[in-house]
Order: sequence, then structure tokens, then C-alpha cells
Amino acid sequence: MARFRLDIEYDGTGFSGWQRQANALTVQQVIEDAIQAVDGQRVKITGAGRTDTGVHATGQVATCDLHKDWRGDRLREAVNAHMRPHLISIRKAERVADDFDARFSAHRRHYLYRIINRRAQLTLDFNKAWLIKRALNADAMHEAAQVLVGYHDFTTFRDADCQAESPMRTLERLDVSRVGEEIHIYTSARSFLHRQVRSMVGSIENVGSGKWQARDLKAALESKDRMRCGPVAPAAGLYLIGVDY
Repeated sequence: MARFRLDIEYDGTGFSGWQRQANALTVQQVIEDAIQAVDGQRVKITGAGRTDTGVHATGQVATCDLHKDWRGDRLREAVNAHMRPHLISIRKAERVADDFDARFSAHRRHYLYRIINRRAQLTLDFNKAWLIKRALNADAMHEAAQVLVGYHDFTTFRDADCQAESPMRTLERLDVSRVGEEIHIYTSARSFLHRQVRSMVGSIENVGSGKWQARDLKAALESKDRMRCGPVAPAAGLYLIGVDY
């Protein structure tokens, strides 16, 4: 057996998230089916992040054990050919040590959330960003967001069905900046709770639109109450952009 690392990007539109399910099309299923067609055996791949329905990735990482010791570029081309027409692409495939695990070897994950702040409807970015027509103050969003950086109980920003044993997480980065008509929100941590990023983004947007002040975001965090969370931002704007090992 040979262990491989796969660097993957995908358009999450139309997929029921990353993780294989019995009655829905997922990113993991499409890749595993393509690998089976290439390697001849059913394999299970392990992803660094289990992205939700509609969430995209430019920097997802997965590992798998194959029966054949493939050359990386040939494996990449063969698997990509078998995934057409799905919008999933193996950007790089390489042989790694047997103890490397895409999920458990990771020490930091990076996400980008894209907001497009304009009146006109989305065309090329439809299902690729959150369209907000009302004016947003990106500077106020960034300033308020810093209260979430650090080690906290993130119960307020945790999905009700989250299966993590503890709500305690260390948020290493949460930066908000405007780039033309777009607002980019970058966040990094070793791990995130289920829907934590989208929950934080929805609450930060409340600050940008003037519904909340910075103190309201701080109060929501300190309440440890899911009912105090702002609206959960749509999945379409979220991208897993990188994983550090």
C-alpha cells in the first residue's frame, strides 16, 4: 500500500457537502469513485475539513492508501479524467509517509468568506458569494471581530447539532477588509466547530450594517447562548483555502 496526499479544489454548489452520504451526492463520493476506477479497489479518503453543503474549497487536503505506487502527476491526471463533468479538481497528488493524515496531522486551517456589497444582482459570482445590498462598514466589522480572537467558549457560534466534545476553541485570526465592492473575511484556527465560521460572519455582518455595535458582538460571545447569535451566513460565500501541516 502507498499513501498519497491530494490537494483539491471544488465548487461546492450542487454537492451535499464533503462527507459521503447514503442518499446524496458529495465531494468525497465523487473522488472515491474516480480513484476506484483508476486504482481498481474501493478506498476511503480522509479530508482535512468536512465542508458543508454548498461550501467551496481551493485548498482542501485529503489522504488515501492505494494499492499501486503511482507517480503523482499520473495519478492526478487519471483521477481528474474520471471526475468529469463534476467541478472537482485534484491540483496535486504526491506520495507521503504512512503516518501522514490529512485530518489529524493538520495544525491550522484557513477559511475565506466572500461578501459582495453592491446593489446589482450577482452573475458570475452567483452561488460563489453572499450578496448584501445595504452598505457595510468593513472597518467596524474588523474592529469588532477582534473580540473573537483568542481562546474562548464559542457556544454562541456553534451549530445546535455540533458533535464536538467541547465548545472551547482558539481562534488565531479573524480579519475583515474591503477589496472594491467585496468584503473578505479571513479566519484561521487549528479546528472549528460545526458552522462556526458562518455563524461568526453573520454576527459580524450585523456590526457592518449598523444593527449591532462592537459591544453587542462581545455580549453575544460571553452569553454562551446560541440564541444570541446573528443570522448564519449562507454557505455559498465560504471557502476552505488552506491547511497547514
